[in-house]
Amino acid sequence: MLRAVTFKRIVLMNLLAEIRERFRPALTSLTDDVDDLLEMIRPAQPQHGDYQANCAMSLAKRVGRPPRKVAQEVVDLLKVDDMCLPPEIAGPGFINLRIKDSWLAEQAAIAVRDERLNVARASQPRTYVIDFSAPNVAKPMHVGHIRSTVIGDAIYRTLAFLGHRVISDNHLGDWGKQFGMVIYGYKHLRDQDRYQTDPVGELARLYQLVNKTCDFQAGKSPKDAAQLAEVEAVSQKHPDLEQRVLEETTRLHQGDEENLALWREFMPACLEALHRIYDRLKVRFDHELGESFYHDRLQQVVKELQKKEIATESEGAICIFFADFDAPMIIRKSDGAFLYATTDLATIQYRLQQWRPDAILYVVDHRQRDHFEMLFAAARKWGYQAVEFKHVSFGTVLGPDGRPLKTREGDAVGLESLLDEAVARGYATVCEVDDKKPGGAELSEADRRSIAEVVGIGALKYADLVQNRTTDYKFSFEKMTALDGNTAPYVQYAYARVQSIFRRGEVQPETLRAANAALVLQHQAEHDLAVALLRFSEALEEVLVDYRPNQLTSYLYDLARTYSAFFENCPVLKAESDALRTSRLLLCDLTARTIKQGLELLGIGVVEKM
Repeated sequence: MLRAVTFKRIVLMNLLAEIRERFRPALTSLTDDVDDLLEMIRPAQPQHGDYQANCAMSLAKRVGRPPRKVAQEVVDLLKVDDMCLPPEIAGPGFINLRIKDSWLAEQAAIAVRDERLNVARASQPRTYVIDFSAPNVAKPMHVGHIRSTVIGDAIYRTLAFLGHRVISDNHLGDWGKQFGMVIYGYKHLRDQDRYQTDPVGELARLYQLVNKTCDFQAGKSPKDAAQLAEVEAVSQKHPDLEQRVLEETTRLHQGDEENLALWREFMPACLEALHRIYDRLKVRFDHELGESFYHDRLQQVVKELQKKEIATESEGAICIFFADFDAPMIIRKSDGAFLYATTDLATIQYRLQQWRPDAILYVVDHRQRDHFEMLFAAARKWGYQAVEFKHVSFGTVLGPDGRPLKTREGDAVGLESLLDEAVARGYATVCEVDDKKPGGAELSEADRRSIAEVVGIGALKYADLVQNRTTDYKFSFEKMTALDGNTAPYVQYAYARVQSIFRRGEVQPETLRAANAALVLQHQAEHDLAVALLRFSEALEEVLVDYRPNQLTSYLYDLARTYSAFFENCPVLKAESDALRTSRLLLCDLTARTIKQGLELLGIGVVEKM
């Protein structure tokens, strides 16, 4: 017999937070400081229930009593009878909790009717500035930019969804030495016909040629024989190329009319090429204030730091010294040139004046750790004590050989070509799924192509986000486009499977939600799915603990797996009663909406068919 549920609005941040708050008074009655004990309450392995409290063992050491006895004391004081079955004590003192089906049904019904899926907005919203992607404008984006771009975008989206004020700023490298290379190359090495037909391609070629020639003159030869021959020829005609590049850079920074005119000519085409990549990745920025924006502020920054005696002269250079660092931070060289550190300090000053953030996050690879430690220390000395500075570091994308992913010529793999290959792989995956359908292929060629763009680029982004951001990882097209395992196609397929059910049953989800029907949970797979759905808020909070989007990918993968078990065990359209059919359709709908929202927070789309 199906039990209808009387619905009432319960504001719930997330299941885990609610359970921990239920434990707080019980633990407080036994000891004073309980925050670390509450952290020991986590989701359980399925065989042990839904949640498990492992705090009795640590608490037993404090109070000097056996762990199982302490666990029993906690259980006796615990008030969870409205939401949980009687707690069970296992092993040395684990407290296992299983959520009541009636309570789960009630909470899931609230999520069904809530456009935010019962995810609360932050009670104390903060203002964040997120600095991510930040490519050098003068050269094409490469595989190394994918991590900063997609990790930063996922953090931005998650913070915004949770109700924080978030400002993204793409701090473009549009003013440094790389433009000195391009300007020198343009003046002395350009192919005018190429420049007329493909200006960005020619500028990229010139940058690479000048850069490799500088490397060659410094003792580093290209591996490719053809490149080596070209570089040798250029090197003979252009000795001391590094110095010549620096001279062109200095002229640009000093306002040389010719170099400024070239810079203004190059910038629009270079930005257009960048934005073409961002459009495919579905990444947008609130601001794109590059290094050039701060150039006129640098002299004043140095003067202010000198006036406050934070910066001092040393061998003709202006430096900031720290007790905790062996080397100083140089903010103006002896020849008067400014450095990245100077620009970064000017950027902090501007952001604090303009947006007054509570936190500034820098999504930059781990090799810049020392720079950011010194930068943050300098900002503190300057007086910026109230703001949180965070270097959200990440590891390197590796090839199959365990080394940074490169082309055969030794160059970093271009990001645009990587996207093209991902879409091609996505197309193969879509065709594989479509061709294996029992009734034969269903998708038109146009549909296959459009779905492939979503699946392929989604797979590329997800393959990066699924990693623990601080570790290196080996890149694999085969793994990222697989239909099994923790991949975007696997999660997207779960969404498409729900849409297939709705099409076959001629179900309108909006009408279904509006009917205010009861949810009923009578199979273990239904119970497990309801618990998984209500953990969405937990996953989002976990993302923000240390800005790790892989917490969300793990959640979505677990949700897709749990839905697959539900799909196999619980007939939906052929359920044994109308009430059960409606309940299961509502669970399907909530699953699809949660997957769609979760993937959207990762910057990944869904497809209605697959």
